[in-house]
Amino acid sequence: MFVANYMDRVNLGFAQDQLRADVGLSAAAFGLGAGIFFIAYAIFEVPSNMLMERFGAKVWLTRIMISWGVVATAMAFVNSAGMFYALRFLLGVAEAGFFPAVIYYFSRWLPDSHRGRATSIFLMGSGTATVIVGPISGALLEMHGIWGHSGWQWMFFIEGVVSVVLGFVVYRFLDSSVESATWLTQDEKDGLVTVIDQEQQGREAAGRGGATVSRWKLLADPQMLLFLWIYFAINVALYAVTFWLPSIVDDIGGLGDFQVGLVTAVPWLFAIAAVYVSGRLSDRIGKRRPILVGLLLVGGTGTLLAVFVSPWVGLGALCLAAMGFKPASPIFWTIPQSYLDARASAPGIALINSIGNLGGFVAPTAFGLIEDATGSTRAGLVGLTVVGFLAALSVLFVRGGGRNDTVRTARGTAPRPRPGTAPGTATRIGPATT
Repeated sequence: MFVANYMDRVNLGFAQDQLRADVGLSAAAFGLGAGIFFIAYAIFEVPSNMLMERFGAKVWLTRIMISWGVVATAMAFVNSAGMFYALRFLLGVAEAGFFPAVIYYFSRWLPDSHRGRATSIFLMGSGTATVIVGPISGALLEMHGIWGHSGWQWMFFIEGVVSVVLGFVVYRFLDSSVESATWLTQDEKDGLVTVIDQEQQGREAAGRGGATVSRWKLLADPQMLLFLWIYFAINVALYAVTFWLPSIVDDIGGLGDFQVGLVTAVPWLFAIAAVYVSGRLSDRIGKRRPILVGLLLVGGTGTLLAVFVSPWVGLGALCLAAMGFKPASPIFWTIPQSYLDARASAPGIALINSIGNLGGFVAPTAFGLIEDATGSTRAGLVGLTVVGFLAALSVLFVRGGGRNDTVRTARGTAPRPRPGTAPGTATRIGPATT
């Protein structure tokens, strides 16, 4: 699902030259259209996640997938800047809630000790998409002229239809909960539910009767505000590289659409390996923050090097940037997952994702304005370096991110139970406050 999701979100970068020429878009207008998706995503993220809690993962994730596939297919019929903006906004509305729904889904399926690798494996879907979207989109762009349609029209139509078809497959095979999984024995279901419930009761030890935490109160939590900023920064860096990498590779010169797609896949191959290794390492050592700091520093260093070297050497620098910024996202998500209890998990995750994803609006919009003003993306890459380094510095002020850390909620703090202790009687790590 995430492969298809990410493909329909970022394939726009490969259609850039043909689409701008046919529709008459400036670099700034293209950047605005690429980014406006995230405005809609932010507006509808929390409502979508609330509806997912009501209807269940099976129904709601299927709805999300089919609706975004329909809108992605409609992108093939863009004929003006206004229609381009409208469909990108609708794509954000359709996709809103997908990512936080899956993160919340993991929190109800897996204990904390396994979420790092699970989230990393899931986010490898976006890495896989960035690897295959280049060659596939490049090949579809070369269908230009068939039956009187442009290559970018074929690309949007075919890739959108794939998502619609996959949506129906998802409805057939996805299980909404541990209890409904037919591939687990009853003993396996009971054991898994018990472990997850023990962790949750440890988080709730300082709470009041399991009452739901107000979504607005989450914004008053300094740690939540820090989460919002860090995830925003990660997305600024990641989407800037994602949307503008094809353009940067095209500057090498002498490459066709398919060849640009192949070369663009190289940084993401390295990124996939980095996602997997960093996820397993973070689970093994139980310390998320040092790994996240290191990844952000690597990403910022890569974008800085890309400013001062030739296009081919710059491709190597962007490989380094992708290896830093891409795995930063799954490592980051393990920290708020351990910080929030289940009462605040769904709205908290949706809030972080919706506000943080505004970085996806800022990045392509800013890059488009910079390119129109300077004729180059180098100033944008310098900006990404600053963002990456500031985010790394901010991680040092985050609480949580280790299996032995005190787990906090928006109402107070509670220690996590050690293995073997009864629910609600966890050994105290630090003073509980309310």
